[in-house]
Amino acid sequence: MIRKENPSIAELKDAVVNHQAVTPADHFDRVVNLVRVLRSECPWDRKQTPESLAHLLLEESYELVHAIDDGDDVELKKEIGDLFLHLCFQVSLADEEGKFSFTDVFEALCHKLITRHPHVFADTLAETEQDVLGNWESIKMKEGRKSLLDGVPKAMSELLRAYRVQKKVAGVGFDWPSDEGVLDKLAEEIAELRNADSDAGREDEFGDLLFTIVNYSRFINANPEDALRKATNKFMGRFRKVEELVQASGRDWKEFTPEELDAFWNRAKKEL
Repeated sequence: MIRKENPSIAELKDAVVNHQAVTPADHFDRVVNLVRVLRSECPWDRKQTPESLAHLLLEESYELVHAIDDGDDVELKKEIGDLFLHLCFQVSLADEEGKFSFTDVFEALCHKLITRHPHVFADTLAETEQDVLGNWESIKMKEGRKSLLDGVPKAMSELLRAYRVQKKVAGVGFDWPSDEGVLDKLAEEIAELRNADSDAGREDEFGDLLFTIVNYSRFINANPEDALRKATNKFMGRFRKVEELVQASGRDWKEFTPEELDAFWNRAKKEL
């Protein structure tokens, strides 16, 4: 691999195409060099900015999760590579502007992980997962955050954002003592939703109900995003079976009664 401080694009291209990678570090160098070549010689890559690539970064993350859900190791390997490429692209763009480099990223990461794991790298005691989470949030506050909730990403799904907020406040003891209190709250929110007398009121109460459902998920050790994704995938699989049954019948959807479609649905539930 190239070790010159300022190799030419021609030298980088040769290193990328005719690489002799042995270690993971060699492969990492190859990807970094590849991004630099693309930035120099590809019109599309040359136009990109951190902002223009942000939505693609999210898309690649979702595709990675999809591969994990499917248990598809071949696709998982590809999607990890795609996500890694986007991370390298973001750092390369920052490096071009003199903002930070890969070295800065890795140094910051190692510093953060060492500092926030004093039970591993210092003499702080943390015997449970809850102890670890409490120490983690306490350390972040000492780093200068004004609120425990600072740093919760606005771009994440609202279901996951609610879950993250609830876990954070639970980490400092602001939580229900047991799941029974949450179940009582669920019943209360359902009653308030039933009694709401306007669209705005129903929306408000529905939001409270969703927030409480997310809260309950923590008590049964379920990530709400994962649970909803699995439920949606399950529904989609069963509905596709209903579609197959409708198509096999030779009849149009509108010709079926709700009871007939429900029978197809129950059949799909038994098979899937």
